[in-house]
Formats: sequence, structure tokens, C-alpha cells
Amino acid sequence: MKITQLRNATAIIEIGAYRILVDPMLAPKGALPPLKFLSQRERNPIVDLPPEADAALDTVTHCLITHCQKGHFDHLDRAGKHWLRGRQIPVICTPHDAGHLRQRGLNVLPLPEQHHEPQPFLGGRIRTVTCRHGRGMVGLLMEHGVGYFIEMPGEPSLYLSGDTILTPEVLAFLARHQPDISVVPAGGARFEVGHEIIMGTTEVLAFARAAQGITVANHLEALSHCPVQRTELRSAAAHAGVDDRLRIPADGETLEFAV
Repeated sequence: MKITQLRNATAIIEIGAYRILVDPMLAPKGALPPLKFLSQRERNPIVDLPPEADAALDTVTHCLITHCQKGHFDHLDRAGKHWLRGRQIPVICTPHDAGHLRQRGLNVLPLPEQHHEPQPFLGGRIRTVTCRHGRGMVGLLMEHGVGYFIEMPGEPSLYLSGDTILTPEVLAFLARHQPDISVVPAGGARFEVGHEIIMGTTEVLAFARAAQGITVANHLEALSHCPVQRTELRSAAAHAGVDDRLRIPADGETLEFAV
């Protein structure tokens, strides 16, 4: 298995003959609106896609969407929709998102309604995992989406957590299944009011302590409301003694994993 980090939550998962694009935000730097309005009005994304992106995207066979409604352009933006529509890439999603994506001309392959249970997936199986995209009043306004747990013959098991804080449900799933590889958001995103809406440094370290496999941190240094820096997270992981189990890829970097 190979995981190529493109930017933010956008990555390409190479599993056997398949190349699965996750949550494509493909717009150039500064093409999307700000996500803070009082303290700063910096447009997003705050960095361009890496030079490796075009060649990596040319290999894509499928797309996987964790969430895309209520303005979550950081997981599927206009450029991402245009790219998927032009190539008619099969887009795997929950039934909740299927109609929304069909209306935009995408080639949608929704999972069954019982998607929390294992379902056939590209010769293996997939199931969804509950997300909690923030607490309190802010959490009530968010689109929570899902994470995905993917098991393929001869490959490491993979948990893509989606946008979530560290909840008892996530920890229970981790304890029960102990994925070989987990990809989690680490940017500590928050608005001017309310709590963090995804994991930040403290919760990523707690996740990594609970995980027996490798944790991969993404959602870093790409959006204006994500303050966590890679150097900060790397230093904290070393101090916590989990740096041997935490990977923090640069944009454009490919990580390779074996069973």
C-alpha cells in the first residue's frame, strides 16, 4: 500500500491495481473563501498543490468522499468536481451524499444503507465509522460525514478517519479493530468561536498512543483555520514517545506500507 499526501485531506491511496483519490480539493492557492472572518481573512487554500500532483492524479481509478455538504469545500471543491466529472471517475460515498453529488454530474457509486457494516469494495471490503466534526454549538452546525475502514487481501488494513475529533466512538473502534494504518486530521481547525472541529496535537498524540499500528497525520498547513504546524507536531510526538508510530508527510510525499 502507498499513500501519497497531496494537500490537506486530499490523498491518493494505492491498493493493488487501484488508485483511490480521497476528498479532492484541487483549487489553486487562494481560489477559495476565507474560513475566519474576524481575526483574519486569508483565502484558501494557503498553499498550492505540490508539483507531484498532476502525475499522481493521472493514475486515479476511483474517488472516495468522506463529506461534502454544508460548504465543506476543503473535501470537495469546484475544481475537484470538474476534474471528477470530466473523467467520470467512479465516486464512492454514503447514500446521504449520493443525491448531492449526482446533481453535480458525478459518476456516483453509493454504499448501501447499511454501510456501517462491512460491504464489498474493489475485491475487499469497506465499512464506515462515525465522525464527530466538533463539539457544542459549532458541532451542531457542521456536516459530520464518515470515516472509512478498508480491508483488502494482502494489504494492511486502513482507517481513514475523516474529519473528526477524538471521541469515545473513535477510540472504541480503534480498540476493537486496531487498523494497521490510520490517517487522521491533525490541524486543530477552529473558527473564531467554539472548540476545535478536528483533532489537534493533543488528540492526535492520544490517538497514536492508543493505536498499535502507524498513525498518519494530515490536514496540516493548508487551510487558514488550521494552526498546527508539522514541526510542532513532530516535536510533540518525540516528547510523547510516539514518533516511531506517527508519520507526518509533506505535501507530495508518498508513504509505503507492507503487511
